[in-house]
Amino acid sequence: MFNALVVEKDEESGKTSAAVKQITVDDLPEAEVLVSVEYSTVNYKDGLCIGPGGGLVRKYPHVPGIDFAGTVEESRDDRYKPGDKVVLTGWRVGEAHWGGLPRRRGSGPTGWSRCPRGSTRGKRWPWAPRA
Repeated sequence: MFNALVVEKDEESGKTSAAVKQITVDDLPEAEVLVSVEYSTVNYKDGLCIGPGGGLVRKYPHVPGIDFAGTVEESRDDRYKPGDKVVLTGWRVGEAHWGGLPRRRGSGPTGWSRCPRGSTRGKRWPWAPRA
């Protein structure tokens, strides 16, 4: 199990709520690549997703986070192999697709880039301690 910022919507009232929850890989959307997320950010679009009414999100439960960087754990895509460092920003991540705020994340490889060699590492987001 690992932590994720999960947004849920009450269908009756239309109100959204967000909480850090424990989830498993089985809870992630089906994906070609599984990444151990090391870094992500929260920005204005994430605030819209978390706030009253859910803003840009159409399908719940949802995980915000408009970008992420991490290490490939598993891949069914020949372009990526375990150990590859990757980054994803844009491509409606955190809006139409689950974002970068779970500790692990599945995804298709559209929009991904390998991290340049020699890239430095910053601080991890607080609810994702290194396993």
